[in-house]
Amino acid sequence: MVDKKTLRRTFLEKREGLSREDVKDKSEKIISTLFALEELKKSEVVMFYVNARNEVETRKAIEQALSMGKRVVVPKTIKGKGLLAVEIKSLGELVPGTFGILEPEKDEGLDPKVIDLVVVPGVAFDRRGYRLGYGGGYYDGFLPKLRPEAKKIAIAFELQLADYIPVEKHDVRMDAIVTEKGVYRFN
Repeated sequence: MVDKKTLRRTFLEKREGLSREDVKDKSEKIISTLFALEELKKSEVVMFYVNARNEVETRKAIEQALSMGKRVVVPKTIKGKGLLAVEIKSLGELVPGTFGILEPEKDEGLDPKVIDLVVVPGVAFDRRGYRLGYGGGYYDGFLPKLRPEAKKIAIAFELQLADYIPVEKHDVRMDAIVTEKGVYRFN
């Protein structure tokens, strides 16, 4: 049985191995598939993460969602407090935050209950829809605060898919994972 720490290291190394070009091309495919999903089309309030460290790129997706008139929220991590969902009107409002990741300067978070869809980042995902995060527990603490019908859709590169990730009782399952190869759904 592989532990989460080893899995995390293995999958981060795989992702780091992607070239800039690969990240850009695969991200464009993933985002275009994401925007074709009914769940995204129907959502009024969408939470995106701001990409860092070779993650699926989200900046264009954030701009696209804003231009469609959607309300966009992004995470702000507050050590010891967890994740806040802060609404933004443009990428210009973002500054390097806690982990050097761009996040909003202001820290008035929205009530998670108003969010219709969360685009979830992760290090790896398994074929049952479970996620391996970065180990901080920020999303594990945040996702249970959503309404039950809010959608949790992960975006990841195909190489981030694992057969199996060890699950603990606080782990939240994704509704779907979008990769450059397509959409995997879980009920």
